[in-house]
Amino acid sequence: MNLLAIGWEPELRGLLTVIIAVVILVGSIYLILMTNMGSRLGFLVTIAALAGWMMLMGLTWWIYGIGLRGADPSWQPVAGASVLQDTEALRSAGVLEELPDVPVGATPAQEAEVVSNELVSEGFIVLDPASPAFGQASAEASVLLEEAGAFAAGEYTIVDIFDIGGARSPMIEAGAIPGLDNDSLDFLAFRHEPHYVLVEAAPNVQVRTEDGRAPVSPTIDETQQRQYVYMVRDLGTRRQPAVVLTIGGGAIFFALCYLLHRRDRHLAENLANAKAVATA
Repeated sequence: MNLLAIGWEPELRGLLTVIIAVVILVGSIYLILMTNMGSRLGFLVTIAALAGWMMLMGLTWWIYGIGLRGADPSWQPVAGASVLQDTEALRSAGVLEELPDVPVGATPAQEAEVVSNELVSEGFIVLDPASPAFGQASAEASVLLEEAGAFAAGEYTIVDIFDIGGARSPMIEAGAIPGLDNDSLDFLAFRHEPHYVLVEAAPNVQVRTEDGRAPVSPTIDETQQRQYVYMVRDLGTRRQPAVVLTIGGGAIFFALCYLLHRRDRHLAENLANAKAVATA
């Protein structure tokens, strides 16, 4: 029973916090309006104000990508072609359009250089090891390599990362708007081309570790085949919850505003008719 109480305490605490917040904040406003407008009209005004606040909050979260967020962008393995262990696999997986001409008797390091030149000639861009994109793709590729059993932790080194695709459209080109001639504007770029990376991993020379001595720096084993990780960019759903909140809150807000407007019109008509009857 103690373990059950400990396990459910965060959930119960969070649920009670939400209930108390709604009762105190929304309930106190409804209580004040009810004493001045009546229970039904006070309820409509309170819910309309709450929906309007949710719409504005969701719009703010939508613009800045904060608050209630969905999944962040991440690299995901290409189905059926996540870990490629030779050059022919790169061609069969669709990474390379042409199979590179590898000289007979070439070492794995020379073969990797030929593959690298072919990738660059087909439009791939070699990422800078100091860039954040290199670190993120390298971390995701390391997880895939270790999960697939290709390498264990510390048995490999990420050598190069090749990037292709990811163009956005439509773009407002630089100079199209007077006064904005520095960079292109992308706030209308709702379409995205598929974005791929190919991570090259080289096995390390296995060295013995001795107790009490500093570990030896890893050295790439030039006699073993390089392996590749093929990944595609998942743009995620960071702003999707905010979009749903904005649209849902806005629909409820405008619907209740219409009901309140129609009620005021009916009230004005009824008061005018009552005044006309009394005058007659």
